[in-house]
Amino acid sequence: KVMEYFGDVATELSIRYDGDEGLMAGYDLVEFKLPVCAGDYLEVVGKIVKVGNRSRRVEMEAYKVIEADPESGPTAAKVLPEPLLVARAHGTVVAPKPRG
Repeated sequence: KVMEYFGDVATELSIRYDGDEGLMAGYDLVEFKLPVCAGDYLEVVGKIVKVGNRSRRVEMEAYKVIEADPESGPTAAKVLPEPLLVARAHGTVVAPKPRG
């Protein structure tokens, strides 16, 4: 699921920068730091760090901000005192050729 979120963030960055979803050409770094369980809430952030003619280098991070607390009840959860980095990824998005 985290990889799906990274794809969504890359798509949003591309739309904001180019006005088009672009294409996620690939990832050159993916690190999973901590497990993510059902009931956890994540915040995923990203930024464009380098712009080429049509390529956009993106870096993204996923943080766990709320954690399921099954010992307190089946739907219980707790807000973490600090967000925990659970995953990071670097990749390249390619924008379409300009029309015209």
